[in-house]
Amino acid sequence: MNAAHPLASSAVQSDGAALPRTFGLVAHRRHRTAHTCALARWAHACEPAVRSLQLRIAAVGGAADALERLGLFTTLPVVHRLPYGHEGGLMKLVSRVAGGIRPEDELSGVVYLMDPLDPSSLYPEAQALKRQCVTHRKPLLLTMAAAIEWMAVEWANAGGPALSEGHLGPSGRLRPLDQQSLALIAHDSMKSRMLDFAAQHFDVLSRTPVRYATGTTGSKLNELAWARGWPADTPWVHPFRSGPMGGDAQIAELVLDRRCQKVIFFEDVHVARQHEADIQLLERAVCSVGDEAACLHTFDMADTWAKAWR
Repeated sequence: MNAAHPLASSAVQSDGAALPRTFGLVAHRRHRTAHTCALARWAHACEPAVRSLQLRIAAVGGAADALERLGLFTTLPVVHRLPYGHEGGLMKLVSRVAGGIRPEDELSGVVYLMDPLDPSSLYPEAQALKRQCVTHRKPLLLTMAAAIEWMAVEWANAGGPALSEGHLGPSGRLRPLDQQSLALIAHDSMKSRMLDFAAQHFDVLSRTPVRYATGTTGSKLNELAWARGWPADTPWVHPFRSGPMGGDAQIAELVLDRRCQKVIFFEDVHVARQHEADIQLLERAVCSVGDEAACLHTFDMADTWAKAWR
């Protein structure tokens, strides 16, 4: 596993200086066809952050076409065009998340504005992209809400405007932390990481109005909270069933009802998962309400997010 922090580029130039960081960009047709589409709203909202962070954008064919058609090449300062998806553009993103062929091609993360009804969301390259992002601890941002908030998170952690100011640019607004209900989920091998995350950021997480969890993770999180002085007669998280017994589906319903805005799901992508369909269902629920829901897939993503809100 890549040991680098997800916000740090491991690629260096011949003189030893770090190469500029690059984010991949993909958008399904639904999110790139109109002037008010998710791609356009993200680009306008995040222009100040993208410029301040000096990010480069590597856009897959359809997204690159949309940027040109919508006049967004001037909004996003540097764009590298990749082939269309059917020509291997998404496959190239997978390779570049893992390091690519050349150091300068490595991606620091991917914005993938996903339409859960688009069949390509279940193609092998889409699944491989997620797996490599999790493996190499790099952000994968599947919704407009996730992509907007992440740029604000990076900007805040780099010394930019605090998230409490609630905005990025003229068309981008962040949901305040006290209006973000959370779901905390972790596979067996990741439960200790979830407990570490909750312990490190207990005060930040406690600022959210309500927290949910599945199965054993929920029991352990409540024990942690009570040990830290949380009222013993009040659960810190509201527990549901374990994932294999339907807990992921129960969280998905909360997301669809817009009662849960953030899913923090520490997945183990290196083991066979009998309830893979339930995991995909939860992710697709998040994408179905992508204007306000987001998923953080790794400890590094969640840690970076919590530090910005702190």
